[in-house]
Amino acid sequence: MKIAVMGAGAVGCYYGGMLARVGNDVTLIGRAQHVAAVRRDGLLLDTQTFREHVPLQAATDAGGIAGAQLVLCCVKSTDTENAAAEMAPHLASDAIVLSLQNGVDNAQRLQARLGREVLPAVVYVAAEMAGPGHIRHRGRGELVIGPVAASEELVTLFAAAAVPVEISDNVAGALWSKLILNCAYNALSAITQLPYGRLVQGAGVEDVMRDAVQECLAVASAEGVSVPGDVWEAVQRIARTMPDQISSTAQDLARHKPSEIDYLNGHVLRRGAALGIATPVNRVLHALVKLLESRPPQRLEADWRLQL
Repeated sequence: MKIAVMGAGAVGCYYGGMLARVGNDVTLIGRAQHVAAVRRDGLLLDTQTFREHVPLQAATDAGGIAGAQLVLCCVKSTDTENAAAEMAPHLASDAIVLSLQNGVDNAQRLQARLGREVLPAVVYVAAEMAGPGHIRHRGRGELVIGPVAASEELVTLFAAAAVPVEISDNVAGALWSKLILNCAYNALSAITQLPYGRLVQGAGVEDVMRDAVQECLAVASAEGVSVPGDVWEAVQRIARTMPDQISSTAQDLARHKPSEIDYLNGHVLRRGAALGIATPVNRVLHALVKLLESRPPQRLEADWRLQL
């Protein structure tokens, strides 16, 4: 299959690399330095079970998605509207567009700009960019999608690439479940620059996380969303299954890049305010990350060296 990945960060490179590894024609759309490395050496896919250079195509503009039968949108939530505007002129009329993004409303935002169906997917993968053309996978990798016309085709496609896909009739609930995990971990990992396994060992941290989770569940319930499963057990499981993972928000701050915090704890904060539900823990976590984003890079690095 001809596949394009809009947003060749950690998530996009992992799934694009896995799909290319089994023979699909994959093009990554990313930044110039990353694209140059991929064109020269292929994508270095560094996983828990193998380490190899995967040959694929790469481009710096959305023209690279022309003719793709499947487009994986993996840009940051802050870039969703811009990505839609860039993709629109190049999308094939029959292309499947799949949103592999954090947050709960990216598929709707893409759909509104593109004027066509966009399928939401819930992503569970621990991965990070280790350098230009180098993706490091630390664990998991499954996807959750809804029961749409193309779902069986997508299950078969990803299964061939060793990527498990679950079909769910409650994708909204699954998206909120992932949002809650992000609200519990991302800001705290970013503030401390600690991996999940060490983070949860901190005095009082579990209580803060539990309070953040309860606020999220209250907002989700008011939104009419049924969040499946034992949410708190799922939060605890993340620290066990991804103990060495640092959150994407922490990675953004370490690279002096804007984070997605407005679409994580910030989303809960905004919806809580609209629905009359107090979210004080999520408010504090959001405010602290926004403060760290505004600090000069040199000060951030000095502070984190002192902490670590």
